Amino acid sequence: MKEKRGSQVRGISFEIPNAYGRYLFEIMDVIPLKGLTWKIGDGESYVIESDTLGVPLFPSACIVEEDVLLKEISKEDYYLIFVDLKGFPKKSDVREIATYQEFVESECQFVLLITDSSYVTIYSKDPLTIKQNFSKATTAGYKNIAYITEEDDERTTLLAF
Repeated sequence: MKEKRGSQVRGISFEIPNAYGRYLFEIMDVIPLKGLTWKIGDGESYVIESDTLGVPLFPSACIVEEDVLLKEISKEDYYLIFVDLKGFPKKSDVREIATYQEFVESECQFVLLITDSSYVTIYSKDPLTIKQNFSKATTAGYKNIAYITEEDDERTTLLAF
């Protein structure tokens, strides 16, 4: 677990188990969902039906309100492969955000990406949300938790795949 001091913190990264569960619900528990519209980008996640992969958790790229997102991620177990979620204030310009610079210049407040079923990257414009997510990841026992700073941000895009 690495905590950075003295440089601009952009977000956090960590690893979740490569298993069925409700990991989005757990992760997003500390995110202020109220008042956000969510852009669900291209991804691949499935609801678990009879202990196997069932229907997609999300329809292909779409926009949903916070209550719809919360309902989908809390009702049953699922398997996450690629996830691309971006939170925008209601009535704002909801659009694709592909780079960190676009994130900074947009109205988007929050980015959550999951790749290869385990690797979570979170960006937020609110430093308190980043700190709360770091604490939540630590409490949940997730692995390789680290702050992302401008000096060590290795992502070239803010897309899941």
